Amino acid sequence: MLNNQPVGIFDSGIGGLTVFRSIAEALPQYDYIYLGDNARAPYGNRSFKTIHQYTLECVEALFEMGCPLVILACNTASAKALRTIQQQDLKKNDPSKRVLGVIRPTAEVIGNYTRTKEIAVLGTKGTVQSGSYMLEIAKFFPDVVVHQQSCPLWVPLIENGEHDKPGADYFVKKYLDEALAKSQDIDTILLGCTHYPLLTQKIEAYLPDHIRVVSQGDIVAKSLVDYLQRHPEMENKLSRGGNRQFFTTTDDTPDFDHMAASFFPEPVTSSFIQVV
Repeated sequence: MLNNQPVGIFDSGIGGLTVFRSIAEALPQYDYIYLGDNARAPYGNRSFKTIHQYTLECVEALFEMGCPLVILACNTASAKALRTIQQQDLKKNDPSKRVLGVIRPTAEVIGNYTRTKEIAVLGTKGTVQSGSYMLEIAKFFPDVVVHQQSCPLWVPLIENGEHDKPGADYFVKKYLDEALAKSQDIDTILLGCTHYPLLTQKIEAYLPDHIRVVSQGDIVAKSLVDYLQRHPEMENKLSRGGNRQFFTTTDDTPDFDHMAASFFPEPVTSSFIQVV
C-alpha cells in the first residue's frame, strides 16, 4: 500500500471500529488503515499533555503509511488533542494533511434528536472534563441543556471482553442512574465514546422507553461523506481499492483480532506497530 493513499482511522483501542464500520459501509470504495493504540489504552484518565503526545505519535504513524486524511475515532483524543494537532502540529509539520474528529459532527446534529431539549452525554472522564460537548453543542443548539456523566469503568470492561457478561450490568446501571438523576426531562442519551455502542443492549434495558440512545458511527460516516464532497482536493488524493489494514500497538495481535470480531463485520487480521 506504499503507493496508495488510504484514509487513516485512529482510536485508543478497539472502540473506533464502531465508527470504522459505519464509514466502510458508507464509503466502501476507499482504502483504509485502522490503528488502535491498545498498548496504552484507555486514554480516559490521562492528562491533556499525555493524550496529545500519544495521539500525535499515532497520527504521524498513519501519515508515514501514506494517509493524507486521518479520522480520530476517539472522543477523548478528539476532545483533548484534535485542536492542538489541527492548529499547531499540522501547520508546522505538513499543512497538506488533515485530521478530523468525532465531536463536532455529532454536535452539529444531536439537537435534532431531542424533543425536551435536554440530553445526557456519557463519556470518559477525559471527555467530560474537557467540556468539549457542552461547548460544541452550544454553538449549534444554544437552547439544548447538556448533562454530562463520566463512565470510567465502561472502556476497561469492553477492552477486557467483559461488556456482555452479567458483571457489567452493575456498572451500566450505576452510571445511567447517576446521569438520569441530573434531570427528569432527559430524553436523549448520547454515547460519547466509540466503545459504548457495544453496551447498547444493556443500556437500553435500564432506560425508560421514551429515552433515545444515540451512537456516533452513522453520524460520523455521513459527515465524512459530506466533507469529501466539499473538499474534492482531498477526495481526489484517496486511493480506491477497497483495501483494509489493521494495526495495533500491542504485540498480542490475536487478542486484538478476537476482540475486533465484536466490533467489525468481517474478519480482522492485525499487525503490530511500534509508534515510539
